[in-house]
Amino acid sequence: MSLAAGSVYLDWNATAPLAAAARAALHACLDDERLGNPSSLHAAGRRARTLLEEARRTLAECLESSPEEIVFTSGGTEANALFLRGAAARLEPGLIAVSAVEHSSVYETARLLAAHGWRLVEIPVDAEGRIDPFAFERILRERPAIVSVMLAHNETGVIQDVASLARAAREAGALVHCDAVQAVGKMPLSRRALGVHALTLSGHKFGAPTGIGALVLAREVALAPLLTGGGQEAGRRSGTENVPGAMAMAAALVEALEARESLHARLHALQQRLEAGLAAQGAVIFGASAARLPNTTFFALPGLEGAALAGVLDRTGFAVGTGSACSSGEPGAPRSLLAMGVPEALARGAVRVSTGRSTTEADIDGFLAALAQAAGQLRRLAALCAD
Repeated sequence: MSLAAGSVYLDWNATAPLAAAARAALHACLDDERLGNPSSLHAAGRRARTLLEEARRTLAECLESSPEEIVFTSGGTEANALFLRGAAARLEPGLIAVSAVEHSSVYETARLLAAHGWRLVEIPVDAEGRIDPFAFERILRERPAIVSVMLAHNETGVIQDVASLARAAREAGALVHCDAVQAVGKMPLSRRALGVHALTLSGHKFGAPTGIGALVLAREVALAPLLTGGGQEAGRRSGTENVPGAMAMAAALVEALEARESLHARLHALQQRLEAGLAAQGAVIFGASAARLPNTTFFALPGLEGAALAGVLDRTGFAVGTGSACSSGEPGAPRSLLAMGVPEALARGAVRVSTGRSTTEADIDGFLAALAQAAGQLRRLAALCAD
């Protein structure tokens, strides 16, 4: 990722800059003129197949899974849709339950199923964005066929107790899916340990290039494929596999896991520094009392629009988000905050800061200073417009 000199990137949850290991793996594949189509039987095809299966084994080891459970996709959105739509196609239409704070790729897919005979129920959350256990228990009494709960929220960073939720959902007879896109590389992750039938990951969230992701799928679960034709990925996802992307994703995950513990501590310290500075400026931090990712802070300065604040910060050299990058172009307040009971006026002011391996204390201090200036500028402008 190339930023202007002096710019500070604080939008790692939208996409992480390419990791060194991923860059090396990507270049090695792209520079290899002997690399063919992994479905071809000649030497160049066999070489590509060998690399693809090497990437699959590496991902499986990192995720405490087996290679047969790794289904390569184009990213998290496709992986989410592959499970939800693929599983639904094998079942009689019934109840699908998704948390009220799910990523739009899960939420909108569930809405699509609801338009084709399924009944959609949103699982309520509390004021911190955590699943309401009593509401969840009531929903399980209705015997949902599919349940989907995100592990770590892309906007607030709030972590759900997916293992406990999945245990209860499985006992109720549901297939359980977990969007783990933001958790990969930031916390221990295993489909089996979580007790879910499927786990979604997206490479560019942890240092791989865009355009590569995976669904970790329990072998006992049969899906109807979204893409048909070539029968790749054991018939679960047709289309020529992205060998360079798969190799880069595997390398990025290895690098992320090797650095996770030390990076976690450093990012947590930066988070505390940031949030102390935000509190001093009167900010409201969403999900502050819940267990959260150490790199994610979602906040608002009362009376200010988040999009306007992010725009001023961008012009001063600080790249931040206003929520999910997949829905940041949509007008209105973030759906997740409204589900948490945040007043719409305050929710419209939401700004997300997400940090990563290259973020420093100086970046945080510079951001806090720029934020104070931007907020002052916007308040003065509002005062002038009011006169």
